Parts: sequence; structure tokens; C-alpha cells
Amino acid sequence: MNFWRVKLSLLLNYFVFAILLNSVGTVILQVQNNYSVSASSASVLEAFKDLSIAFVSFIVASYITRIGYKRAMLIALGIVTVSCLLMPQLPGFWTTKLLFAATGASFALIKVSIFATIGLVTDDSNGHASFMNFLESFFMIGVLSGYFLFSAFVDDTNPRSTSWLMVYYVLAGIALVAFLLLLSTPIDESSIQRETINAPLAKALVADLGDMVKLAITPVVLVFIVTAFIYVLMEQGIMSWLPTFNSQILKLPISLSIQMASILAASTAIGRFMAGLLLRRLSWYWLLIICLIVAAGLVLLALPLAASVGEKKVTGWADAPIAAFIFPMIGLLIAPIYPAINSAILSSLPLRKHGPMAGLIVIFSALGGTTGSIITGHVFEAYGGQTAFYFSLVPIGLLVVLLTIFRRMQAKAGISDKVVLDKAAMGGH
Repeated sequence: MNFWRVKLSLLLNYFVFAILLNSVGTVILQVQNNYSVSASSASVLEAFKDLSIAFVSFIVASYITRIGYKRAMLIALGIVTVSCLLMPQLPGFWTTKLLFAATGASFALIKVSIFATIGLVTDDSNGHASFMNFLESFFMIGVLSGYFLFSAFVDDTNPRSTSWLMVYYVLAGIALVAFLLLLSTPIDESSIQRETINAPLAKALVADLGDMVKLAITPVVLVFIVTAFIYVLMEQGIMSWLPTFNSQILKLPISLSIQMASILAASTAIGRFMAGLLLRRLSWYWLLIICLIVAAGLVLLALPLAASVGEKKVTGWADAPIAAFIFPMIGLLIAPIYPAINSAILSSLPLRKHGPMAGLIVIFSALGGTTGSIITGHVFEAYGGQTAFYFSLVPIGLLVVLLTIFRRMQAKAGISDKVVLDKAAMGGH
């Protein structure tokens, strides 16, 4: 098996989905312009993406070895290639919903398959951890690339132009290249197939659901679930609506609104990298509490600056208002939270419970993302963008309380903060 070719294929697969999954904020802005969709209606796009991820992730967790990792990834790439081609051919809000539902379902296949395949193409735990970090870094490169790729197809002179839909031909082309590379790359799955459980699918699903429910009702896991839900609610609410905030509140041109939203993705990537270094020396709890307090201060600093934006015409990054640079830096501060709490809960559980716990993380992260986008969309429509982003102070306050409760529960169980220090920067959601 040619390991470097398999790894290249996995990286390209992740790159495609990084662009598609994180384009939801850009697309929310564009469907409002093109299809006369209200902010609250546009917010459901997050639900089509996240709920399909949650549902399919749960289903394939039991069945993926029967399908085969390579076959599952090929199916996913085929689905998104066709879905991307439909976007410019059949422009409409319903097509957009279909695209995100297909992308979410396909990403569930991709993520489960890729994470499982890494074990087949790495020699030891160090190699596994190294490639996992590289994979997550490449995902962030895809996120950043997506903002500039979409903005290149936007017509600033005509906000109602559908020229931005042409970007989906490019994305379909990238997905097709990824499909052909994977198709021509041999992957030896024989060791996994020999371990496949021959129990009927229905029994496997019932058993997995039972394990998740039993785990979810334990107090420490219940607090963790609420914490993860609140965090993703806040993060996705900001990420999905930042391009619209830049356009409607800061009065930036549409293409620049999309480009400057990349600051949030970049600051999040930097924040997770820095946290990986800091957590080797600091308690995860105190680092996260400090980050949350500073994040609240940044919100209180940046949003009043946004209110003072005048009617001056903005043509590029150089003359953009300072608020457009300051507010997205919140990503630097909230970035460490999600991987740190995931590492904390997984480190506190026996290995046999990591599978069900991973399922709970995916499901409640998806639900949190959907809820955050919908709430922000409704507040944005009813009270304006500034009020919608001031709303982020509520989950920030809740997270301070929940993290404190979570840490005390861990302390009672005799689990040290040191357990999670080397794992807490291992990626996002």
C-alpha cells in the first residue's frame, strides 16, 4: 500500500469538505441577496448541514466497516460532486438546502472513514498524532482558501448577481480530482474487515444507542455535553453570521465582507496552535477562564466601534473599519475551549467508552451549531447585527459557570488537569 498517496488523498478529501462546510456564512449572506430570503429563514442552512452530520455519523459508526472506508469516501465525494454541479444549473434556495444536507451527510462518511484510515497508514502512536495534527491544519487551510475562493466570484457592483454560483464548478472539479485520486489509490482494509462484527445492523444500532444513553446520563458527561453544546452554539453563531455582519453593519463590499471573515478562521487556527504550547505548562481550566474573560472584554470593545462606523466608502482591507479586524480576533480566545474540553472528558473515561463518547460529541456539537445559527439569525433579523453579536456574552458567561462545575466534578473523581495537557490541541469539531 502506497502510504504517501493514501495520505495525499485523505488531505485532499478533507480540503474539499473544509471549503464546503465552512461556506455556510458566505452562502447565508448570498441567499439573502439573491433569493429574497429573510435572515431567520437563511439560518436553517446550518441545520441542514449539522443535523445530517449528526444523523449519518451515528448510523455509519456501526456500519462503516461493512461498507468499506474507501467505498464510503468515494460515495461521499460522488455525492458532493453532483450536488455542486446542481447549484449553478438549478439556482434556488431549495438547491442550497439540498447542497448542505448532502455535504453534511457526506462529511460524516468522510470523517469517520478518514479517522479510521489513519490507523492503516501510520506505523505508531507518534505517527498517528503527527498526521492527525497535519490533517487538522490542512482543514484550516481549506477554510481560509474558501473565503477567498468565494469572494473571487462575487460581483460587488450587482449584489443580486448569481455569478458567485460559478464557484461550484471549481469545487466540483476539485471533488472530482479527489474522487479519481482515491479511486486509483489502493487501500488495504483486510485487517479491519476481518474484525467486522457479524451482528445484524439493527442490533448494532440499538447497542450503540444504549451505550450512548447510559453514558449521557452520568453527571460529569451531562455537564460536558451542555458545555460543548453552548460552546458550539456561540462559535457557529458568530462564524455563520460574520460575513452578513461585515456587509450589513460595517458596510463593507460583499467580496470584502467574505474575505475579512477569514480573520476569524485564521485567529482560530493560531489560537489552537498556541494553546497546544501553553497547555503543556498551564492548567486547562485557568487558561480557558482567562480566555473567556478576555473574549467578553473584546466583544465590549469591538461592537461599540462597529456602531460608530460612518458612511465612508470602503474599497479594500486598508480602509476597512477597525472593528472588522478586532471582533474576529475572538477566535484566538475561544479556540482552545472545544479541543481542551473534549480531551478532558475523553481522558477521564476508560478506552471502551471513547466510541460512544465520540458519538455524543459529534451529535451535540451539530445540535449546538444549528441552534446557534438559528438563534443568531432570528436576533439579527429582529434586533440587528450588533445585538445579535452582543448575545455572545450570554454563552461566554454560561461557559465560565459550566467549566467550573465540570472541573470540580473531575477533581472529585481524582482526575488531574495534567492528564489532558498533551491532547488538548488535537483539532476542532
